[in-house]
This record gives sequence, C-alpha cells and structure tokens, in this order.
Amino acid sequence: MKIIKSPNTKPLESAERTNRVAEPGFGKYYTDNMVIAQWNESSGWSDATLQAYGPLSLDPATMVFHYGQEIFEGMKAYTQPDGGISLFRPEANAKRFAKSAARIALPEMPVDFFVQTVEELVKQDKGWVPKKSGESLYLRPFMIATEVGLGVRPSNQATYVLIATPAAAYFDASKAVTVWISTEYVRAALGGTGEAKCGGNYAASLLAQKQAAKEGCDQVAYIDAVERKWVEEMGGMNLYFIKGSGKAAKIMTPKLTGTLLPGITRDSILTLANDLGYKTEETMISIDDWRDGVKSGEITEIFACGTAAVVSAVGAAKSIHGTWQTGDGKPGVITNEIRTALLGIQHGTVADKHGWNKRVI
Repeated sequence: MKIIKSPNTKPLESAERTNRVAEPGFGKYYTDNMVIAQWNESSGWSDATLQAYGPLSLDPATMVFHYGQEIFEGMKAYTQPDGGISLFRPEANAKRFAKSAARIALPEMPVDFFVQTVEELVKQDKGWVPKKSGESLYLRPFMIATEVGLGVRPSNQATYVLIATPAAAYFDASKAVTVWISTEYVRAALGGTGEAKCGGNYAASLLAQKQAAKEGCDQVAYIDAVERKWVEEMGGMNLYFIKGSGKAAKIMTPKLTGTLLPGITRDSILTLANDLGYKTEETMISIDDWRDGVKSGEITEIFACGTAAVVSAVGAAKSIHGTWQTGDGKPGVITNEIRTALLGIQHGTVADKHGWNKRVI
C-alpha cells in the first residue's frame, strides 16, 4: 500500500491560514487536505489518496448511518524548538485504532500504514501546526462502514479518512473543571464497547453531558454498571487522584477493567509520574472513597487527562449526594507539574527518554 499525492491545488491564502492558526479554537478550522483509503472484503486495503479537504458523498443506505459501525482516534503533532514537527506516540494510536476496529467488526489497518498516512498529511499541511506551547495540530483518523445495504451484519466495505485541525487548549489550564458524577446513566459495561474508541460510546454520553451542564458542570464522571459505585472515567478523559503532597504523594488512577478506554495520555502519565519521583497505582476507587477522601483532605488533587485536554484539574464534583470540593478548588502543584512535564516532552523542551516523539519534519 502506498499514498498517492493529489493535494489541494487551491490551498488557503497564507495570510488567512496564519490568522486561523493564531486563534485556532478546537475543531473550528480544518487544513487544506485529508487522506482517504478504501477497503473491501475481497481485495483488502487500497492505496490511500492525499487530496483536498472536502465533503464525502454517501448513499442514504450506507450501513454506518443505520448500524453505527464507526471508530476514530485523537492524536497530535507538535512544533519543536528548532521549528520541526513531531507526533506523540503515533504507534500507540495505530494499535488502539486496530483494536477498536476488531471490536466493531471493521478491518484492521496495518500500524505502519496508519502512521504513514498521518506523517504525510502533517508534512503536506505543516503550515497549519501552531507554534505556541499547549497548542498543536489535532489529527482525527476515523473509519466508517460504507457498504450500501440494510442487512444487520458487518459491512464488507469500509472507508478510512484522516483530517486535521489546529487546536488550542481544550480547557483553560489555569482553572479547574467541575464534574457531575452520573448515578443515572452508565458509559459502558463488561462485554460492551467501553475499551473501543467508537462514536456510539460518545453518543450514549451526550444525555448525561446535558444533565451535567444543567447542574453547572463542565464534564461527566461515570461509575460502573454493576455495583454502581466504582469510578471509571469521564466522558472523554481518564481520571487521576492524588493522595498526600510533595514527593511522598501517591498518584492513582482507576484500573482498566474492560470497560474503560485505555488512554494513551493516561498510560504516559503513569510512566511520567514515576520519572518525577512519585508512587503510582492502578486501583479501584469508589465514589465513597472520592467523597470521603476530599472531605478529610487525604485526596489533595484530582485531574483528568486525554489527548484533547492533556491534563485538566478537577476542582469539584457534584452529584445527587452533594458537592465535594478538592483542596481549594484550584489546580494543584502536582497536577501542574505533570502537565508541564508532559507538554515539555511533546514540544521537545524536556528530554524524551522513552522515545515517545516521532519526528516528521
């Protein structure tokens, strides 16, 4: 498989692109190009095409519209101190993409080919990569079932698409978010699709997110579907809890049980926290542990993490059982230390001793 390059012949004017990159928002603007590849059951993957960004034309009976066979990834490209550009752990995204595909009965894309498509789009649209710390080119690879038909079965055709958007910080790092702990709705159950990054998981979270907004909260935190007491994750981010302070602090995250998305940022922070001298633990954390821990002061900081948000402090939690503030309700010292260290590695200002960055330019 190779990538056939047929880039946009009328890219955005340089001055306008500069203006958009200077104030990118999140998902507000899109780059000049995208990558598309087709798969069918009889011949496998076709060559990919790098072409002008534009609409997709699909028959109304295309299976993705009816049965939700769709997966996606979120990853970023970062400007480096010398003006170059690097991706952060793209092979990890490629492997998770393949795992999600297998769970949704879509074809697995070879890891090397996935990474190659991302590299080629970044090279082509390098002028869209922001240069400020904390900003990046957000890359969205996705795959949809494209067979035309209404039979309830796995599609025998699929389309892979890669698009990109310049992105500022998802949340203001100087402020802490407030989360609504949903006791009415669940995100996933054992045997379901919780470990897959598929659109259906996010669609199922939107009603709880509306409820959170009514309660004055920024995000939703979910508990398990069986015992209804174990903290799992937020709508699009993993959670971390910090007990204690200084280098004696312990940094904990809910362990992967088969219902949580195995976040790449989550995994990176487990390693990074150890590098910084902290003890880490993957464990079961109940909502009682959360409430009692912040009330007693044993839990000193809480933060959420993900590709879009990087690291975002959680200042308070609300539920039908009341409101629990963490510390003084502001981002904590350790949360800020981890965020700074992670961004430093991604932007190339801190040594990348684990080889996470993959140079593109």
